[in-house]
Amino acid sequence: MKNTQLRRLTVAGLFGAIAFVLMFFSFSIPVISPFAEFDISALPELIGGFILGPTGAVAIIGVKLLLKLLFQGSSSMLTGEIQNLILSMSYVLPAVIYYQRHKTKKGAVIGLTLGTVISVIMSVITNLYLIFPAYIKLYGMSWDGIIEMCAKASPWITSIPTFVAFSVIPFNVISRVVSSIIAMLVYKKISVPLKKMLAD
Repeated sequence: MKNTQLRRLTVAGLFGAIAFVLMFFSFSIPVISPFAEFDISALPELIGGFILGPTGAVAIIGVKLLLKLLFQGSSSMLTGEIQNLILSMSYVLPAVIYYQRHKTKKGAVIGLTLGTVISVIMSVITNLYLIFPAYIKLYGMSWDGIIEMCAKASPWITSIPTFVAFSVIPFNVISRVVSSIIAMLVYKKISVPLKKMLAD
């Protein structure tokens, strides 16, 4: 029993470390957002969560953010890390919980779809009421200035509603769909040996 728990903790720590490393391999999509960086750090959170369950998923996310704070600190008075926590939880947990109850390919697809929808909704809320208000306060920015910067990347962005419609939502949909597709493609290959190891 103790060996099994230790193995599960080790796997969670490993996946959390991988998620942290993947945060470094990020890039922007200027035509959608001049602010956000695209990465696939949610991939280990998903796969690890499918293997270890919701508690394991939370542990993986926690390890990722703890490592981020230890090695990089925070440039946004923790608002960026809080948003990352909220969006990771809102994406991974619905997918993992649904899949635990419906362990089929269809169950995984529905779970990932639920997680994507909930995460996108939370991305709108956190951007409007957490991240950009923090930027405005910390860096002396304004909503007009933010919209102006976004308009240079996309002519369709002219106001806060169009910023949400043509920047926040598309960016997060693309991010979650890409992570979901990769997870579907690689999950079985990764999970089979790990599940066997955890069961021994």
